[in-house]
Amino acid sequence: MRFIIKTFFELTIVFFLFSCSKSENGSVQNQPNVVFVIADQWRAQATAYTGNQNVKTPNIDKLASESVDFSNAISSTPVCAPTRASLLTGQYPLTHGVFYNDKPLKNEATTMAEVYKQNGYVTGYIGKWHLNGHENHENTWDKRLQPITKDRRQGFDFWKANECTHDYNGSSYFDENDKEQTWKGYDARVQKDSAIAFITKNSENPFFLMLSWGPPHNPYLTAPEKYTQMYDSSKIILRPNVPDSLAEKARKQLAGYYAHCTALDHYLGEIQKAIKDAGLAENTILVFTSDHGDMLQSQGQFAKQKPWDESIKVPFLLKYPAQINNSQKIETPFVTADIMPTILGLSNLEIPTTAEGNDFSAHLLNNEPINIKAGLILCPVPFHEWSPIRGGKEYRGVRTERYTYVKDLNGPWLLYDNKDDPYQQTNLVNNDTYLSIQKKLEKELQLLLAKTNDDFKPADFYMKKWNYTYDALDTIVFKKRS
Repeated sequence: MRFIIKTFFELTIVFFLFSCSKSENGSVQNQPNVVFVIADQWRAQATAYTGNQNVKTPNIDKLASESVDFSNAISSTPVCAPTRASLLTGQYPLTHGVFYNDKPLKNEATTMAEVYKQNGYVTGYIGKWHLNGHENHENTWDKRLQPITKDRRQGFDFWKANECTHDYNGSSYFDENDKEQTWKGYDARVQKDSAIAFITKNSENPFFLMLSWGPPHNPYLTAPEKYTQMYDSSKIILRPNVPDSLAEKARKQLAGYYAHCTALDHYLGEIQKAIKDAGLAENTILVFTSDHGDMLQSQGQFAKQKPWDESIKVPFLLKYPAQINNSQKIETPFVTADIMPTILGLSNLEIPTTAEGNDFSAHLLNNEPINIKAGLILCPVPFHEWSPIRGGKEYRGVRTERYTYVKDLNGPWLLYDNKDDPYQQTNLVNNDTYLSIQKKLEKELQLLLAKTNDDFKPADFYMKKWNYTYDALDTIVFKKRS
């Protein structure tokens, strides 16, 4: 009997030590899985749950009713590569150096995928990458067609990705062995199938999966016919900040844009079903978001990089039933750099000291107060669609729950009261009635600039500091400006 008790005691100790060891490397069974779905250029206003009467997004609407809705999720630098680098590193663009498209995220960067991998997770990436970049002597478009080699995947092992394409039907990608493959049909549908296969295969292991869709980024009129037939451009209701002269153009673009959105909504519903069918719904952190928005002729503007809400505001829904069992809306500004520390915090993993963003996990899990007043928005280098020849300018600004305040190199530029003026049609900058508010917003901006070591210099300063060259068209533009 004494032998049996002794043996039982020894086995208990061994089991305890084994469990502790497994917990330390993050591979215990109760570690949450993470499925992070990101679309390209999907603005926050393009969902039915936010009140849009045009677009059909039933699955996303249902997800919103079950999730934390960050209703003021802000793309700090609203353009592709800078956002993607920030969400992976938890840093602002002037820290990680990707403030211009097609510049490389350094291998030395500590990314979210690397943290998960170091803690025993299986990591996977599917879709558009746009962080491989190119060196000064290389051609942007040629580099986009090349594979992203293993040393440039920033912690992801499973790999079905391309650098960047806007051909969403039958485009090519590269696998883990740098072998070129083809997504047959509409890319997003096939990528969804790969994501479901990854989830099913790894149902016994903690995993971190990023699925990166190319739509609804233009070209707008290339969604499957099943979805394009759902939208009649003549019946599209426009935002009141679209000029009459651009109304017809906006309606045609929006009809195609919404068709892409509805297609992705359908696929997101299938992904949620797959997570549930695999028995993983309770212990999976599911995120749906976008890298930035799209002006779509609001304010007479197109595309992104601009500081208006259609460009900077994105959907951000987070569902984690095991720890957050009620839907809620968070109106505190939640910026791109906050994503990495928050997701790692929810996963009970150590946040790298290199991260600059705020960790919202204590609020989400324990309802601890959020002492954040403003989110930083910035454009260190205006380029391509927002180049100076098209009215582009360097800016720094803040987005609070209520206000947007932006400065360019000449001083205060924009001030909007987004509560009373949700379509940002009245610029209140230097308005006597709002000078005290403007002064407070200026103070918040200066605090954020100091925190991020941003001295707000002209574009050339940062390009030279990082030894970057402008792409061909931008080179001509900036030479003329100087």
